[in-house]
Amino acid sequence: MKVHPQGRETATAARPNAGIDVSKQWLDAAWGTAVQRFAHDAGGIKQLAASLQQAGVDLVVLEATGGWELRVAAELQEGGLAVAVVNPRQARDFAKSMGVLAKTDRVDAQVLRDFADVLARHPQRARYVRPLPDAHRAELAALVMRRRQLLEMRVAEANRLPLAHPAARQSLAAILKALDQQLAGIDDDIDRQMRDHFKELLTQLDTVKGVGPVAMSTLAALLPELGQLSGRAISALVGVAPVACDSGTHQGKRRTWGGRAEVRAVIYMAVLSGVKYNPALKAFHQRLVGAGKPPKVALVACMRKLLVTLNAMVRDGTLWDPEKVGQPA
Repeated sequence: MKVHPQGRETATAARPNAGIDVSKQWLDAAWGTAVQRFAHDAGGIKQLAASLQQAGVDLVVLEATGGWELRVAAELQEGGLAVAVVNPRQARDFAKSMGVLAKTDRVDAQVLRDFADVLARHPQRARYVRPLPDAHRAELAALVMRRRQLLEMRVAEANRLPLAHPAARQSLAAILKALDQQLAGIDDDIDRQMRDHFKELLTQLDTVKGVGPVAMSTLAALLPELGQLSGRAISALVGVAPVACDSGTHQGKRRTWGGRAEVRAVIYMAVLSGVKYNPALKAFHQRLVGAGKPPKVALVACMRKLLVTLNAMVRDGTLWDPEKVGQPA
C-alpha cells in the first residue's frame, strides 16, 4: 500500500500486462500505453524480454501461431515472465466483443494486451498459464508431433495408392516404405524417452487397459498439467467438460467445446478400446447407455471419467483402481 500525503492509504498501481502478436519476421508487443516492434530473432526476443521485465509486466499473452510462438514463449518464461498462449479464436472473439473490427499487427497486440488484463484477474488463471516444459518434455513433444505428421503423410500416400497409375505406383511404394521406416525410428525414440525420463508416469498409465503407448506419450508431452489441476479444470482444458447453454427458464443441451485436440483424440481412442476391454470403463459405459444416454454422450462421459481418473492417479501417485471409476464423476 502507498500512503497518501494526507495520511490515507491507497492501493498500489496494478502491474501492467502485455500482448504480443507473433509473425515470422516481427514481434509486435503492447503493454501499458507502449506499442513496440521487435525483430523475431534471438536479439529481438532478448530486447523484448528486457523491456517487459523493466516495465514489471505481470502476464504476457500470445496467440498460438502454428509454432512460431513457442520459442518466444519459452524464452520469456525463462526470463521469469508468466506467459499464456491462447487460441486465436478466443482472441478474435474477444476483439469482436470489444467492438474492434480492424486487424493489423499493432491492433492485434493491443487486443492481446487487453485480453491479458482479463486473464490476469481470472479466478482460474492457472488454466491459461502453461508451465515451462523442461528439455526432456520439449524433446518428447517434438517427437510426438513429428510422429503425427509422419502418420498423416502415410495416410495420404496410402489413400492415393489404389487409384494411382501404374507409372506412379513404384514412387508411392518407395515413399510408403520410407515413411514406415521413419515411423519405426520415431516410435523407438519415443519409447526410449518415456523409459528414461517419464518412468513413473509410464508405470502408472501402463496399468490402465485401453491407454496405449501413443496415448501415454501424448499425455506426457502435451498435457504437463496432468495431476496439477482439479478434475473439472483438467476436463475443461482438454475439452471434454460439458458447457452449459441456459437462458432464463430454457435449459439447452450441454456440449463440449474447445480444448487440446491432440490430447482429446488420444483419450477418445483410449475410450473406444476401454469400453471393450477395460471392465470398469465398460461397466460405466453400459450403465450410461442403459440409462438412455445417446451413444456419443456416453462416450464423451467416459472420456471425462477416464481423464479425471488419470489426473487423480498422477496427483496421488497411485495406480489404476477400478473401484474409483464406478464412482460419480
